[in-house]
Amino acid sequence: MDNRDEVREFLTSRRAKISPERAGLPAGSRRRVPGLRRSEVAALADMSVEYYAKLERGNLAGVSPSVLEAVARVLRLDDAERAHLLNLAQAADGSDALTRPRRRRTKGQWQPHRSLQWTLDAITEGPAFVRNGRMDILATNPLARSFYRDIYATPGNQTNLARFQFLDPAARRFYPDWDLFADVAVAILRTEAGRNPYDKDLHDLVGELSTRSKEFRTRWGAHDVRHHGTGTKRFHHEVVGEITLAFEGLELAAEPGLTLTIYAAEPGSASEEGLRLLASWAATHEAPAPAQQPTTN
Repeated sequence: MDNRDEVREFLTSRRAKISPERAGLPAGSRRRVPGLRRSEVAALADMSVEYYAKLERGNLAGVSPSVLEAVARVLRLDDAERAHLLNLAQAADGSDALTRPRRRRTKGQWQPHRSLQWTLDAITEGPAFVRNGRMDILATNPLARSFYRDIYATPGNQTNLARFQFLDPAARRFYPDWDLFADVAVAILRTEAGRNPYDKDLHDLVGELSTRSKEFRTRWGAHDVRHHGTGTKRFHHEVVGEITLAFEGLELAAEPGLTLTIYAAEPGSASEEGLRLLASWAATHEAPAPAQQPTTN
């Protein structure tokens, strides 16, 4: 796959973030580029300037793991960035053909296996949902559907968290820390683009958001990636007000490329009471989701 532009922009953006002082080099007074020079990266990685320049022009095909590790070390890549660089290299030479997730059917065709839906429904004290790397919500428990009622309220969101984040004004109220959520959403999509560069639906989503949202377009150009497996988030739900929830993201072994996310409130907190109020409200106000006939995947 020809992903040279993606490789070039990723490596260039990472190099620009490393100051000479951070790399243990003198800063000097006549630097014309942000961060390190190519020659400095090459010297620190113990390779020729010509060879590193070839890498930064986007040619990762056939590059050995030891070379990738040297570049990652010099550019101080974190775990998510290292994985992204490896994914870009695999895509460049086609070595990911057997390891990348099989092409996921569109969310309108995919249905959770009945045991997965039973598992979701058994989680009653916090929102739980399944999403793919494009941030489509594919399956939920009842509380998650009530929790994300803003997303379901606007058909144009197509139950996609990134589309809601950048195109729906309701997101500014739902996410008090909107900028943080925006950074996370784009980093998740950028990570997925490196992991699964053959996903046409993802390319279409990125194109739509880039065209319609300056905030998305700016963040996409930063080439930031991240692992998003655990943490704490603040929300402002129109029914119960502000709540703070911890989350855990679990990769589904039986469904490569899908993540089960579970939210929970601190025991005894106001947020736990807020979830109880939301569940009680939903029981009397929210119409149940249409029943699905699960299929074997």
